[in-house]
Amino acid sequence: MRGKTPAVLLPVLLLGGCSVLTPPAEDPVIVAQLAALDQRLEALERVVQNQSLATMTQEVRALERRVDELRGTDEAIQYSAETTAERQRSLYADLDARIMALESGLRAASANAQLGEGGLPVPGGSDRDNYQAALELLKEQKYADAGAAFENFLESFPDSDLAHNAQYWLAETHYASKEFETAVKAFQLVVERYPDSSKVPDALLKLGFCNYELKQFDDARVSLVRVQSEYPETTAARLAGQRLERMQSEGV
Repeated sequence: MRGKTPAVLLPVLLLGGCSVLTPPAEDPVIVAQLAALDQRLEALERVVQNQSLATMTQEVRALERRVDELRGTDEAIQYSAETTAERQRSLYADLDARIMALESGLRAASANAQLGEGGLPVPGGSDRDNYQAALELLKEQKYADAGAAFENFLESFPDSDLAHNAQYWLAETHYASKEFETAVKAFQLVVERYPDSSKVPDALLKLGFCNYELKQFDDARVSLVRVQSEYPETTAARLAGQRLERMQSEGV
């Protein structure tokens, strides 16, 4: 009896041995709970992902709206700048025209005031007074006023001892104003009308200069050579020689 196991205990021992040798099966409740948790986690991940995408989309749209606003502001600024520049140019042109008109009027008024009655700088004054006044206008580079004053001087005092000087300075006003054709005629009058005048060498020199500017080089050369040959010891002759050398170097 000792060496035998009761028959009734045999199934129990067999079951006990199986429980030790075979792992227990997974708990279906736990498995179901884990599956539920997985589903919830996936759902949460989808929500988070969708929310992130939505947020990013909103931010992108906001940035796009901001860019559009900035672009519109930039266009408005450009338009405003262009409009302002155009308005400034228009104002400048208008102001410049008005200033030129005022300056022209002032010059005319100044000339009338300076020349006085009869076109003389010193109405009722002597020939010397008027000559000096006209010469002062020339020194002040008021060439139009000076020219008018010398012309009126010659009309008012044709027999004055200063007439030859007045004629020369009248020609100078045209030369200084680059009215070379008119200056040629005026300098020629000095040479023809006052052949004994001390201004003849200078008049011949300026005739050469005027013809040079007019590109009438043969006429210029004739006048310059004449200064050298007829008035060799004068400053005019030295200047004439310099201009002739220049013409030679230029090949004209």
